[in-house]
Amino acid sequence: MNEGIKRKISDAFDLPRDIILNIPRVIITGRIAVFLENHKGIIEYNSKCVKINTPIGVVCIKGEELLIKTIIADEITVEGKIAVIEFEE
Repeated sequence: MNEGIKRKISDAFDLPRDIILNIPRVIITGRIAVFLENHKGIIEYNSKCVKINTPIGVVCIKGEELLIKTIIADEITVEGKIAVIEFEE
């Protein structure tokens, strides 16, 4: 099903686009935490950078003292001193 049709279905039935379009949902809590849903795994992880694969590309979280606080099937929480969040294709 193409993206345009999925978007129309989402709008018609008032469904969340992140679920219908298979895109990540990123929730930022100040500069201390990032919660990411709908991921496909971790690409890189150290105290200054966490790269997470998603259906639309890589989400790169940069900062200091970064720590993966939780990780389950499709959710990741990264805590630390968040400086930058980038989306790479």
